[in-house]
Order: sequence, then C-alpha cells, then structure tokens
Amino acid sequence: MITVIDVSVNFSGVPLFKHVDLKFTPGNCYGIIGANGAGKTTFLRVLSGDLDPSTGEVIIPKTERMSVLKQDHFRYDEYTVLDTVIMGNERLYNIMKEKDALYEKEDFTDEDGVRASELEGEFAEMDGWESESNASRLVQGLGLSNDILYQEMSSLTAKEKVKILLAQALFGKPDIILLDEPTNHLDIAAIEWLEDFLMEYEGLILVVSHDRHFLNTVCTNIVDVDYGQIKMYVGNYEFWYESSQMVQKMMKDQNRKNEEKIKELQSFIERFSANKSKSKQATSRRKLLDKLSVEEMPSSSRRYPFVGFQQERECGKDILLVENLSKTLDGVKVLDNVSFRVNREDKIAFVGEDEIANTTLFKIIMGEMEPDEGSYKWGTTISTSYFPMDNSAFFNDCDDNLVQWLSQYTPETTESFMRTFLGRMLFSGDDVFKAVKVLSGGEKVRCMLSRMMLFGSNTLVLDQPTNHLDLESITAVNNGLIDYKGVTLFSSHDHEIVQTVANRIMEFKQGALTDYLGNYDDYLVRQKEAAGK
Repeated sequence: MITVIDVSVNFSGVPLFKHVDLKFTPGNCYGIIGANGAGKTTFLRVLSGDLDPSTGEVIIPKTERMSVLKQDHFRYDEYTVLDTVIMGNERLYNIMKEKDALYEKEDFTDEDGVRASELEGEFAEMDGWESESNASRLVQGLGLSNDILYQEMSSLTAKEKVKILLAQALFGKPDIILLDEPTNHLDIAAIEWLEDFLMEYEGLILVVSHDRHFLNTVCTNIVDVDYGQIKMYVGNYEFWYESSQMVQKMMKDQNRKNEEKIKELQSFIERFSANKSKSKQATSRRKLLDKLSVEEMPSSSRRYPFVGFQQERECGKDILLVENLSKTLDGVKVLDNVSFRVNREDKIAFVGEDEIANTTLFKIIMGEMEPDEGSYKWGTTISTSYFPMDNSAFFNDCDDNLVQWLSQYTPETTESFMRTFLGRMLFSGDDVFKAVKVLSGGEKVRCMLSRMMLFGSNTLVLDQPTNHLDLESITAVNNGLIDYKGVTLFSSHDHEIVQTVANRIMEFKQGALTDYLGNYDDYLVRQKEAAGK
C-alpha cells in the first residue's frame, strides 16, 4: 500500500502539482496519464523516494519491497544479463554475492560456516534456487533467447537492454512495481506478454504509458495529472476518456445556456431600466443576473493537434506491385523473395519483431535503397507521402525556423496561412520562429506529419509515426489515419492504431512475409491457434 498525504512539488517556486491525497492498494494497477510536462514522471519519482516532495509525505510500509523500472541503459554494462535481472531483488543478489565470497575463502572459519548457514536459509526462503530459471522465464517471455543470460550487458543492443531492465523490474515478486513507459521500444508480442504478466500480478502496480490499448488492458484505475492536480478515477483509460469528454461537453452546454440567459437579461435591462412601468422587472432581472455566472472550465494542459490527410486525386486501379524483393544487410537477409500487391482499399500494417525488415522494405519502395534482387512498381496515378522512422536528415543540418522549413513543402506561404496551419499542430506564438534543429522529438514528428498533410497524396507510407508522441497526439494520428480515404502502408507498436486502422496485416519472420487479410486482433487469434497446433 502507498498513502500520499498533502503532497506538493514546486520547481523554482512554481507548483507542478499540489495538495495530493491518494491511497494506492494491492491488487490494482494504476495508469498515470497527463500531457507531456504535467508531472507524471515527477510523481513516480516522489513515490519511489527518488525525489522529496515540497510538502507532504508518502507512506509505504517498511516490509513492502518496491521495484522501479530503471531508465539508465548503461548502468549495468559491467554485469552479466543474469546478474542484472537478479538485481531486481537487491537483497537476494547481495546474499548470493556474500555466499560466493565466503565459499571462495581459503581460510574458511567456523564463524564463516555459521554465517553461510544463515545466508543459505534466507536464500532458500527467498526462492533463490529458482532465481536463474525465474530470470530465464522473464527474458524468454519478452522474446529473447535464454542464451542471452550469460552475455555481458555491454554487448546488447539498445532494444535488448530495454527488455532486460524490464525483466529486472518484474523479477522476484516485488510488492510494488513502478513502471515509466514500459512499452517503449517493445514489439507488440512483448507488450502482449507484459499485459498478461501484469494482469496476473497480485501486488500494486503504478504505470506511466502512452499506449492506450495497454492502459485499457491492465489498468483498474486512472490517475490523471492535470490542472496542477492529481486525481484518481475508477476504470481503465477508455472509461476515463469517455467520461471526461462527457463532463466537458456538459460543462460547455451549461455555460452556453448561461451565456444565452445573461445576454437575454442584459438586453431586457438595457431596454426597460429607464421605463417606470418595467423598472421593477428590470431590477428583478438585474438581481438574477448578479447570481448567474459563466463557470470557467479549468484550463487543461492537454492539447490535441489536428491530423488530417486529404488526397487531391483518387488512386487508379494499380497501386503497388512488389515482386521477388530480396535484401541483405550486414550479412543478414532481411527480405527474402518478398512479393505482394497493394489494392485500392488497402490499409496495411507491418507488424512483428523484425523492424529492420519493415524499414528496409519502406526505404526500397520509396527509392531510398536499392534491392539486391527483385523489383517494385507504383501505379501511374499514385502520389506518395513518406514518414521515415529516422527523421534526423530533415532537421540536423538545417538552420531554418518552423515557418521557413514548412514553406518548402507548399506553394501557399503567406504568414497567415503558415501560422494557422502550425497553430493547429500546436505551434503558436513565437514557437513558429524556433529553429527546427532544436525541436524536441515529439515536435519533429508533428513537423513531419504537417509536411505529409501538405502534399495531398493518395498513398501514405509511415514507419513508426507515433514514436515520441504523447497520448493526445497519438489519438490525433489514430483518428487522422482512420478518416483518410487513400491507401496506407504503416508500421506501429501501438495496438490500438493497428487494430482500428488496418484491414490487412503483414509480418516478416526471417525475411519471409506472412500476409493476412483482416484486422489485427483476428490475426493474433489465428497466430495463437497456429502456435497451439
């Protein structure tokens, strides 16, 4: 259990949130949501004890063990993967090391024997003899080979390290688990395994995530960081979202009615206050007007960009034909004799663990890379817009501000047009004169989406378009792709986007392509059934 009493956090005298009173209980999973910068990660740091609050206190029973997902990917480079995972239970790891040191002593004394016996008893009570097999189950559940346990952390890729640090946070049955963006850089299969793990977990979980499907699946409660406050709601993310939208609509409707009534009363007072026969009525209405006010809705820190793609010309019959494409990178065949045809109504999601294959295919069909074998051909009516996974080439060596950068991609370059367009993408005021090379990751993504919207293409190719975005921007992208009438080829780790946008699923395994006509959830069911056979 975690009890939060009157907690506030101020930075340089400015409150981030204040007077927070909450209680978190075992058996529940609490999803922490809020706009970027609202204070989600800061709140987790306060709960973990990494940051002292400006006021108030956090009470956690001393008998309860807390595990926190580490963010430093280089912290354990000098250790093996197995040691790193077991460090998730610090006491167990220390016992193991002390036991090993005792048994390695040449002058093993009676006192050492007594101490070793004590350690062995505690080790057994903590399920120490199963620690390696438990670590193995976590690692394999996240899609890694058991052999990786004996490698040095320094030899792993960035994505492998992410999975190992997650395994560390889940290791050893902690009483409390704090997870900050645990699904970042995970493939959908690993996310699904994590969902199953957390739903079966009996302790207390607090998680920050931008993955709506993940929040809907695992959360029993939503903790909303907004308006400088932190409030808790029962239910998953979808229930919270629908409820909050309903409340906002009700408040707007009531305010509109109040405004109409105020105007009516003001008009009556102006017309009849000088009329003696109507003066009593005017006075009565003035008193009513004094009581009537338009309730100011709290200014939310949430901002939704507008993402909408329009095609200037509809696609013809022929879209894209890919025949016998093969490509080898660094000695690994990432595409192996790949063939498929894209049809007019297709919205194709490329899913699975093999992101390199997806990215390589996109680069080839967009003319950025040559295949080793095979060919591809776009239809004569097709115009394309491309969102690459790595957008650094568009920004790193560019001294343009936002207006100048975006003006390259549209004939309409008047200041009023540019300001209006950028404003809908959440760039307002002097923000439009910021140098593009200093933009954040999320701001650069919004720039790339803006660029695509200006082209009016009838075919979109997007490689992980929601990386670096907050929940509000991800929702906007999702809605924009649902509404788009053209052809879409995309890769994404966001289950909700894949499920709601795609009508065809493609997955690469060892360079070979599986092509499934239907939605994503149906595809997953079929894959599980095939694996069961």
